[in-house]
Amino acid sequence: MKLLVIEDDPKTSQLMAKGLSSEGFSVDVEQDGEAGLQAAITQRPDLIVLDVMLPRIDGWTVLSRLREKDTRTPVLMVTARDAVDQRVRGLSLGADDYIVKPFAFAELVARIHTVLRRLPNAAASDALQFEDLRVDLARHKAYRADQPLELSNKEMLLLALLVRRHGEILTRTYIAEQIWDMKRDADSNVVDVNIRRIRAKVDDPFARKLIQTVRGRGYVLR
Repeated sequence: MKLLVIEDDPKTSQLMAKGLSSEGFSVDVEQDGEAGLQAAITQRPDLIVLDVMLPRIDGWTVLSRLREKDTRTPVLMVTARDAVDQRVRGLSLGADDYIVKPFAFAELVARIHTVLRRLPNAAASDALQFEDLRVDLARHKAYRADQPLELSNKEMLLLALLVRRHGEILTRTYIAEQIWDMKRDADSNVVDVNIRRIRAKVDDPFARKLIQTVRGRGYVLR
C-alpha cells in the first residue's frame, strides 16, 4: 500500500514516514499544500495523511480541490484542534477520518487500517493473528480461542502492537511511545499496569501463556 503524507513539520513527517515504512507501507512525503496536491493527483496513493495547517495552501483547500477533481483517494485529516467545527468541516469536504495532534503512533496506524478496510477492493479482513489470538482493529474486536475479549481502546492498541511485533522484545520506552505519546516518561508504570490488565484477559484463562516478561528489557509475545 502506498501512502502520501502531507505534513510541513520536518520532524513529524520524518517520524511518520519512518514508522509507517516499518509497518510495511510505501511512504512519500510532501511539506506544502501545493506540492502535496500535485503529488496526490499524479502519484495516486492508496491513502493520504493530510495536515490542516500547511504553507502555500492549507489542508482544507487541498482536500476540496481533490474532491473537485473527483479524486476518491481516502484522506485522513490531521488537526491540532479537537473541535466539532473542525471535524464537521473536514467530513463535509470529503475526509474519511481525522486524528488530533498529539497522537500516539499506534492510533495513527489503526485509523489508517480502518480507512483502508472500507475500500471496495479491500481484503475481507485485515485482522492480526498469532496462534489462537486474533485482533481486528477495524472492528475493535479481539478473540482468544474464538472467545471474545473485552478490551479498552488502549488495551486493544497495545495488544495489536504485541501481535504485530510478535517474537520481538519491546521495551517499555518503545511501547509507551507507540501507544501513548512520544514524550511520555518511560519510567511511568503505565505500561506495566496495562500489560497486567491484558494478561488477565488474554493469558490467565488459558493454559498457554503468550505475553512474556523479559527481565530488564521489556515484553514479548511468543
